[in-house]
Amino acid sequence: MPDAKNPVSDSTARLLYVVDLTGIFVFALEGALAGMAGSLDLLGVMVLAFTTALAGGVMRDVLIGAAPPMAIRDWRYPTVAFVAAGLAFVLHGIAERVPGVMLMVLDAAGLSLFAMAGTEKALAYGIHPFVAILMGAITGAGGGTIRDMLLAQVPAVLHKEVYATAALFGSAIMVVTLKLSTSPALAAATGASACFGLRVISVWQQWNLPRVAAGP
Repeated sequence: MPDAKNPVSDSTARLLYVVDLTGIFVFALEGALAGMAGSLDLLGVMVLAFTTALAGGVMRDVLIGAAPPMAIRDWRYPTVAFVAAGLAFVLHGIAERVPGVMLMVLDAAGLSLFAMAGTEKALAYGIHPFVAILMGAITGAGGGTIRDMLLAQVPAVLHKEVYATAALFGSAIMVVTLKLSTSPALAAATGASACFGLRVISVWQQWNLPRVAAGP
């Protein structure tokens, strides 16, 4: 039973746990690869993997009042991130030959998992559904935003392709599906599929959000 300190039910907590750890592993791999591409040393790769995998969840937990954040409270969270980064660093020869399409698919999968986990946790803490959708986007895109800033780049989420929009779309689909009285697992799967599909199709079709043309 949920309590005042932790309003997440046992079944929801198990779902969040599995989704969180899977997303952490995927995003940590991506962060480690970005660090190696930026010629960072082992410590830099570990820091970037940790940030990419966990910063979004930390921001979400702080904003919804789930303190201390799971990334600090549960040792398994950083451990999974560091293991993924270590594997990428040791097997860098193999990792660097991974096709770009596969990396994009992994990134879309991680985005989908984190967006659903963020939305579900926010809803479990009594956050309004509209704000919960925003929390899903922050969970999915927050780590990548901090990663790009550490690499001295304009965050891709602000100017490139359909990224945070896909997270918002998937989170919204999840909330609507939950309102139809379906199970949390089915709602999460539906929302994740929507997020993943929009992200992959947007890259394939080279979709971008509208922007104002630069002046002369």
